[in-house]
Amino acid sequence: MKKYKSFETERLFIRPTTEEDATLVLALLNTPNWLKHIGDRQVYTVDDARNYIKERMLPQLERLGFGTYTMIRKSDQAKIGTCGLFDREGLNGVDIGYALLPEYERQGYVIEAAERIKQAAFDDFSFTVLYAITTHQNVASQRILEKLGMHYETVVRLEGDPEELRLYELTAEEFSK
Repeated sequence: MKKYKSFETERLFIRPTTEEDATLVLALLNTPNWLKHIGDRQVYTVDDARNYIKERMLPQLERLGFGTYTMIRKSDQAKIGTCGLFDREGLNGVDIGYALLPEYERQGYVIEAAERIKQAAFDDFSFTVLYAITTHQNVASQRILEKLGMHYETVVRLEGDPEELRLYELTAEEFSK
């Protein structure tokens, strides 16, 4: 397998998600927050999660060199969530996204990982603009995006998604200020 970039923060290792992370992906995709704000991906077993990684996550990594990253806490090697850069159909650009297991929420891990992935988007992958999408009711995610320096731009609707989403953006020029 080709070697892809990994990242590090004070408390986290952030590396590309692989099939070895199937247990984490299974847990994440079935958390109440994921189901409420993102939707049921019909991933109910470890095998489903492994297939989801193979079919939905790895192709983008192989095609673009970036994708979904697993967050691993340095203190105990616990896999606590994901953060990544996503080339979504229907969005004219790449967006940043994140998900955390409930027991690790409200400890600053998402901001820490997302700040590092945001930096990678501009410094390592030469983005000119970074987007993020979230539902109208996901106020916690909106606050995270604002802490990342992103600003609300407009409302979008992705193909096949009945719900309008809030689109946030950050340009390379704004990032470098």
